[in-house]
Parts: sequence; C-alpha cells; structure tokens
Amino acid sequence: MRHVFAVALTPLAIGAGCGAVLAQAPPQCAQFTTLSADAQAKAASVQAAMKAKADRKQVCSLLQAFVVSEGKVIKFLVDNQFACQVPEQAITSSKTNHEKSTKFRDMACSDDGPHPKAPSLSDAIKTPSVDSATNTKTGRGTFDTLTGNPLAR
Repeated sequence: MRHVFAVALTPLAIGAGCGAVLAQAPPQCAQFTTLSADAQAKAASVQAAMKAKADRKQVCSLLQAFVVSEGKVIKFLVDNQFACQVPEQAITSSKTNHEKSTKFRDMACSDDGPHPKAPSLSDAIKTPSVDSATNTKTGRGTFDTLTGNPLAR
C-alpha cells in the first residue's frame, strides 16, 4: 500500500516544479502555492498516520481529506492552464495520479479488504502453537513412553 500512496503523491512534486512559472504569472496564479501547500500538509499527515500504524478509520478520513485537497489542486491547474502557463503534461500526470489516489482511498476505506486476524489467547500469553522436543519436559508426563519422548525423535 505504501508504494501506491507514494506514486499518488507525485502530482504535488510536479506542481512544485511549476512554481517558478507561476511566480511570473497573473495574480490568480498565486493561489496555487496555498492549494499545493495544503495538499502537501494533508499528504504528510496521511504518511505519518500510516507510519504510526494508525487506526483504519483515521487513515481513511485523512485520505479523504487529501483526495479532496488534491482535487482542488487539479481543478485549479485545469481552470488556469493558459493564464498560469501550466504544461499539459503536468495536468495529465496529475489527473492520472489523482485516479491512483482515489483508488487507494477506496481500497483503504472499504470493509471488503483483508483485515488483520484477531489475536488469540496463545498470542496473548506467548505460547508456542505446536509442541516439540524443545518446549516439552522429559520425566513423568503425557509425552513419555518406554522409549522416551516421541517428540524428541
């Protein structure tokens, strides 16, 4: 999942590269830095939550906020393509990566995906799941026979 998310964040890097072009553009182009900074902050919060292995619902809500913010950046780029001299390639790759972000959000927020197995009592008390010669005692007991411990053979 981390690989998909890292790919989904690349439109922000592309947008950062357009900053030099936007600095010489009309005043409405200055909004790009605000929108881009907001999207980058939300992306950083999602990455931090995933790194901290946060609850699935929390990651889902952070992803939803990021996808909305990323959509605003793309809408701005499309609406101001000519005024702010945004390259077509930047818009195309941003849209492609936004689709990946949306798919990742849908996957992370759905209840259909695999869920981690709930811990069992053996997991809680740290007992081995299978008896072997190393975790059984010799002497009087269930596993002793006339020829010794059958698990030791």
